[in-house]
Amino acid sequence: MVMDAIRMNQGHTNQCSILDEEPNVDATRLFHLLKDYDKSLWDGCINHSKLSTITKVFTIKSDRGLSEAGYERIVEWTRSILLEGNRLKDNVYIAKSMMKSLDIGYQKISMCSKFCMLYYLENTESTKCRTCGHSCYKPKNSRGRTLIATKKLRYFSITPKLQRLFMSSNIVKHITWHQSHDAFDRVMVHISNGEV
Repeated sequence: MVMDAIRMNQGHTNQCSILDEEPNVDATRLFHLLKDYDKSLWDGCINHSKLSTITKVFTIKSDRGLSEAGYERIVEWTRSILLEGNRLKDNVYIAKSMMKSLDIGYQKISMCSKFCMLYYLENTESTKCRTCGHSCYKPKNSRGRTLIATKKLRYFSITPKLQRLFMSSNIVKHITWHQSHDAFDRVMVHISNGEV
C-alpha cells in the first residue's frame, strides 16, 4: 500500500522513480522501512498491513486519551482474535520505536509562559523573559533537580517534509506543474501565464 503510493520501480528500493540517480541515505532508509512495514498483518491478509494497523490503534489511543496500558490491552485482545503468526506488535515500546523510525522529528524550544519570547539562539542561556520578567522555568520542588521549562514550542522543520514529498513521483507532478505546464500565446488560462 505505502510502496504503491510512492510508486517504486517494481519494488526495487535502490531506485527512485523520480530521479535517474541513486536516492540518498535517508531516502534509502525510508524505502527499506516502508517496504518492511508494508507487509500484510498475517499471511494472506489483504486489508491491513503492520503499519496501517499500528497507526490506526495509535489514532484510537490519542483520540480517546488512552494510556499506554490501555493501548496494550487493546492490542492484547486484538492479537487473541487474530490468526497465529500475525505481525501485530504487542508492546507499546516496540510500536513506538517502529513509528519513531518513520518520524521526521522536531526541535523543542523553551518559551515564555506569556508567549513574549523564545529562548532560542542568542537567548538560549536566558532564565527570565526580557519583556515581562517571568521565569523560563517552573519552580523547583523538593524532588526536582532539573529545570523544567514552563512552556515549550515544538518546531517542525519544513525541509524533511519537502524531501519526502519529492520522493513521490505522483506528488512531484503537481508540485512542479507551474514550471512545466504549457502556456498558450496571448491566452491566460492560469495566473502563472501572466507577465507579472
